[in-house]
Amino acid sequence: MGKILGFMLLWRLLGNPFLAILVLLVIVYLLDRRFVGIFPSLTKPFKRMGRISKLRTQIGMNPSDVSSKHELARLLIERKKDDEALKLLLSIQPQSEDSAEFWDDLGTVYLRQGNIGEGEACILKALEMNPRVKYGQPYLRLAEVYKHSDRAKAVEYVHRFQEIHSSSCEGYYLLGMMYKSLDRKEEARAAFQESIDIYRSLPKYKKRQERKWAVLSMIKK
Repeated sequence: MGKILGFMLLWRLLGNPFLAILVLLVIVYLLDRRFVGIFPSLTKPFKRMGRISKLRTQIGMNPSDVSSKHELARLLIERKKDDEALKLLLSIQPQSEDSAEFWDDLGTVYLRQGNIGEGEACILKALEMNPRVKYGQPYLRLAEVYKHSDRAKAVEYVHRFQEIHSSSCEGYYLLGMMYKSLDRKEEARAAFQESIDIYRSLPKYKKRQERKWAVLSMIKK
């Protein structure tokens, strides 16, 4: 009812229903970005492109800059530029043998290129170095790979992820999504409910951080 009244008021003020809808959408987007965070950032892709350009320049001036190459590879993975990312990662492998983040990034590229065995081996190596690397999300990446071909293995990886995120709204939301993809509807519903329950028990200063996942859990439930 409030949205309808708001729309009617904007229509009267602006004199154009399409403009009123546009303004209402902008308001909803701004409120979401401020308080929830479900909608994607419109500025993030431009910031990422700017950062990629800057890193390319830095690497051109200093080809031995390992940290810049790794950061550029991660940004290219986000853009699904896997071939270029793989070349960068392989070029810094001798200097990155002790980095769990490096092995996870390398494994991610291999998985997306269809090299499942090599990708899984790299990611498991990362998790062996640091089971909480990237907040345990490599476990979900592996579960996603096996959700059709080996459901038992997929569920095992989901459970390993769950062990890390025993009190996280995001963790239970991602767990619910994985169970949903495995067609385990009751477990998915229980995970979404756990995400909601955790959110309700959080102190105020933590709720802003976890609100997005609680809202998404309510929608998916």
